Amino acid sequence: MTLIVMAAGMGSRYGGLKQLDPIGPNGEFILDYSIMDAKKAGFDKVVFVIKEENLEAFKETVGNRISRQMKVRYAFQRLDKLPEGFSVPAGRVKQWGTGHAALCAEEYAEGGVAIINADDLYGEETFRLMHDFLASEQTEACGCMAGFVLKNTLTENGTVARGVVTEDENGMMADIQERTKIGRQEDGSTAYLEYGEWHPVDENSIVSMNAWALTEGFFASARRGFKEFLTHIYDPTKVEYYLPTAVRCFMEDTGKPIKVLHTDAKWYGVTYREDKQAVVDYIAECIEKGQYPGKQD
Repeated sequence: MTLIVMAAGMGSRYGGLKQLDPIGPNGEFILDYSIMDAKKAGFDKVVFVIKEENLEAFKETVGNRISRQMKVRYAFQRLDKLPEGFSVPAGRVKQWGTGHAALCAEEYAEGGVAIINADDLYGEETFRLMHDFLASEQTEACGCMAGFVLKNTLTENGTVARGVVTEDENGMMADIQERTKIGRQEDGSTAYLEYGEWHPVDENSIVSMNAWALTEGFFASARRGFKEFLTHIYDPTKVEYYLPTAVRCFMEDTGKPIKVLHTDAKWYGVTYREDKQAVVDYIAECIEKGQYPGKQD
């Protein structure tokens, strides 16, 4: 099974790939531990979506190490990777978003795929949920998402971007709203910022962390959605084609819903540099429990 890892934003977020701080005793990054968990769950191939100019640095810092565990392929997210008839708008320097990142991996994907972010630690349960969904013969849903509890995905160091999910009575995704700035308020409540104003959101809401398992046919729908996005784009220099938007197109085309698979796992990631120590401490705890390998000679 193929795992797609969206890593094109790693360099810009951390000020360069070579400056990305390791969190494990042997120089491992979060991505190493996600791959360990994915392999345990049954995934045997990974496609890294990166910037082409970061290829050698990515291989040096993480790719070569992971290639000893799983089959590795590299796909490049480029601004000019557009459908026929479209061109890069004047002034556009920002990447096209997570939906476009997933599309960039299409040539290396076979059948159903799982898709994750490179800088989020999801836990082994998440990968098992996605793998088992893809391995099953169920036909009621076109895909699934790992649904995290919002309060388990917050950082004390700023706001986070999350997709807030609404479910129907059958545990299927009824809607998902991308909230790019969610955080704790001074009174302890949780809210999201939109158009300069804070709006309350339940801390027990189920949110997407961009951990999706999608059945065969997803890419055709994602391509259609991307063309529609480009045709009706309202801010050519900034707006992005998000993965949840591509998933909605898939739901429309198949007439099938997305199943929400709940996990109580706590999210660990390094949205901000100040988040690093909490991740380091968590990895150390996991090593003590035997979940991950320790220091190697």
